[in-house]
Amino acid sequence: MVAENATSQLASVKVLVRNLSFYYGRVQALFDVSVDVQPRQVTALIGPSGCGKSTFLRTLNRMNDIIDGTRLDGTVHIDGKDIYAPGVDVVALRKRVGMVFQKSNPFPKSVFENVAYGPRISGIRERDRLSEIVERSLIRAGLWEEVKDRLDHNAFDLSGGQQQRLCIARALAVDPDILLMDEPASALDPHSTARIEDLIAELRRTYTIVIVTHNMQQAARVSNFTAFFYEGKLIETGPTEKIFTKPDRKRTEDYVTGRFG
Repeated sequence: MVAENATSQLASVKVLVRNLSFYYGRVQALFDVSVDVQPRQVTALIGPSGCGKSTFLRTLNRMNDIIDGTRLDGTVHIDGKDIYAPGVDVVALRKRVGMVFQKSNPFPKSVFENVAYGPRISGIRERDRLSEIVERSLIRAGLWEEVKDRLDHNAFDLSGGQQQRLCIARALAVDPDILLMDEPASALDPHSTARIEDLIAELRRTYTIVIVTHNMQQAARVSNFTAFFYEGKLIETGPTEKIFTKPDRKRTEDYVTGRFG
């Protein structure tokens, strides 16, 4: 019966993390984290600086693997499969689990080539097919109308907010089903931030999104579920409305009401 329940749980959530601890050398950054990420929902990771939010986010597509001396205990399942099992194709994993970073990082190429980069690496060479992917990805990222006549322009000619949406389009071009966002609007002006938040609301109809944010109001606006981290530990997780209005833990209440952080 226990095995049946475990199998059912694996099948019902998009990402299932159990007893996850993470180490940078001898320094432990995450302590026994267990959390579920629901499909086609936005899950916000909140907590003070240095609490482990970004480290946890990067465990979901194994980006921490590129850092020497790191170690992980516990399990991370995506669609029922352990992504840390021997023989997992990490490149294929990162195609399925796209990532958008805090600072926009377009390539020093044209707008078109930024979005086409991933599909090209995946072996797509036909110009018509690439054009179709680029247009679709830019439409999904809410950028097409602004750049459709400037596809051959350098991506650095775009504004900061446009560059960030370009990076989102680049992530979408390889057809992921999970999108990780690490403070995607922290460096943007209020207008660009609003555009990114509107985009997240649109994208969650199709994608499972996990977002790290320091902005409590932003977490409340864009997410369905919220996980509060403190000193490397997951203190509380649940529906966003409950976390912000009636949390179970006093430390959660103190953080979301601004008593510390």
